Amino acid sequence: MADIPERGFPEAEFATRTAKAQAKMAEDGLSGLLLMSEPEVRYFSGFQTLFWQSPTRPWFLFLPATGKPIAIIPEIGAALMRRSWLDDIRTWSAPAPEDDGISLLTDLLSPLAQQGEHIGIMKGHETGLRMPLGDYERLIAGLPGLKINDATGLIRGLRMVKSEAEIEKLAHICAIGSATFAKVPEFAAEGTPLEDVFRAFRREALLRGADDVPYLVGGADQGGYHDVISPPSRRPLATGDILMLDTGATWDGYFCDFDRNYAIGAADDLSKRAYDVLWRATNAGMDAARPGATCRDLFYAMQSVIAEIDVQGGDVGRLGHGLGMQLTEWPSLAAFDTTVIEENMVLTLEPSLGYGNGRIMVHEENIVVRRDGVELLSTRAAPALPVI
Repeated sequence: MADIPERGFPEAEFATRTAKAQAKMAEDGLSGLLLMSEPEVRYFSGFQTLFWQSPTRPWFLFLPATGKPIAIIPEIGAALMRRSWLDDIRTWSAPAPEDDGISLLTDLLSPLAQQGEHIGIMKGHETGLRMPLGDYERLIAGLPGLKINDATGLIRGLRMVKSEAEIEKLAHICAIGSATFAKVPEFAAEGTPLEDVFRAFRREALLRGADDVPYLVGGADQGGYHDVISPPSRRPLATGDILMLDTGATWDGYFCDFDRNYAIGAADDLSKRAYDVLWRATNAGMDAARPGATCRDLFYAMQSVIAEIDVQGGDVGRLGHGLGMQLTEWPSLAAFDTTVIEENMVLTLEPSLGYGNGRIMVHEENIVVRRDGVELLSTRAAPALPVI
């Protein structure tokens, strides 16, 4: 495995992100961005903590038209935020249901409201308001004159294109994931309960350097699995099973997201054919992934191969997505998504198909788009269905 990257980012990384956002804000006539969700707060501040898993406290970051972002956060996070590059950190004792940061936000935004300025909040697909709706309504009601614009496109455009420092972290966790998958034949033997296979996979990933394995799904059944999101059961693996594991392991706040398929004992002909079609569909997706192509182009490139078996393409709606600080990010490799592919986008190629009597198969690789093609971040799966 390559040398381990440095954790965190230099201050210049956050300064660059902020400057790019502020340039886009100027184009869109915005005097600020109010950010509330974990990836966006972390993207501009470097504030990384598992404390987001608690829904009790809201966290806010305000990106002004000039200067550094301003943190408005519960006091419990102040010590960690002070280690970031930010200077202006405003806190309150939380939880405080009657005033969970609302007064501090109102004080910050009132001058903009008095001038009738526009600020951006993320309103679009794949976003959520991470504060009580009632608090948001009270905040806006207390700021007459403030105009609220949708900043989803602005943030999406920034986060979809990764810096080399981000790509280095993504490559590292993908290498850990690949090394973990290489060990699966050692613990996914016939007779092993699927639940134990999942536990062994997590242990192996952690031993190999992953910080966490918050996402691990899959399936196993005779001649093929039927879904890919169910929790594992105690059913032992048996000869003739097709096993799939799909992992989202993390390192320094960045995800890998890819899967591998295996046959236990022996592989049936239909499963071998499905695997071959998906492997070639992935190749078609990699060939199509060039700057200037659209997500729709990649979808149809993979779908044209999948149609050899399944004209519906597994009916999952998309055949891949963006990857980074979140397991799934913008864009979607789908017929509806006309997003233009840019250099340094990190994507999953995830063709899937239905075959036989209600069986499905999914294949997934992680790539970064370069000027002249793609660079694999995950180690490419074997061209034929592996038999354990």
